[in-house]
This record gives sequence, structure tokens and C-alpha cells, in this order.
Amino acid sequence: MEPNRLQRGSVWWINLDPKQGSEIKKIRPCVLVAATPINQARRTVLVVPLSSSGSPPHPPITVKVSCMGKNALAVCDQLRAVDKTRLTDWIEVIDQESLDSIGKALQQVLSL
Repeated sequence: MEPNRLQRGSVWWINLDPKQGSEIKKIRPCVLVAATPINQARRTVLVVPLSSSGSPPHPPITVKVSCMGKNALAVCDQLRAVDKTRLTDWIEVIDQESLDSIGKALQQVLSL
């Protein structure tokens, strides 16, 4: 795994199964949201899953982002730590505006 692909804002296909209860599931794109040095040093990464559900955004729970040339929703209340073995394929680095929207939403969701 290339360290530069573990930067904050990188989007990966991540296997979120098995899930429990109301957790988001299946293999889906997720954005790495922790600081790049932490992503590179730890065996886990903090991610926010993306959804293409087509429903309208409900900030700060879900915010509109652009990924793979399409509109998606970052599901910010489903922030989770995942082991790097769950990362299957690197997709891209999202644009700064989308990353900023996720950061602001996380601040609200986490009361920071």
C-alpha cells in the first residue's frame, strides 16, 4: 500500500461487512478523514462512508460531495475506524471543497 494513497481526503473502496445493527454495510467508497501522518503510522484509518442513495443531503448528518465525477453523500454520523486490511482499491483524492464540507459536518456531529 503506497503511503501517499493514505493521505487525508483519499477515497478507497472499503469492505464494511460484517456490520451490526444500523451500521452502514457492503463494499463502498469511503473517505479517509484523519491526518495523513496518523493514517500512515497506524494499522487503522478513520473513514466516512459515501452513499449514492439519491436522497437530499441533511447536514451535518449527510453532506453532498463529489466523487468519481458524480454527486454522493458523505454519511458523517457513520464515522468509523477500520483496519487497513479492509481497504481494497484506491479511487482518488476528493476535492478540497468536499473535504472541507466533511470536516465541518464532523465538527458538528462530534460537537468539536
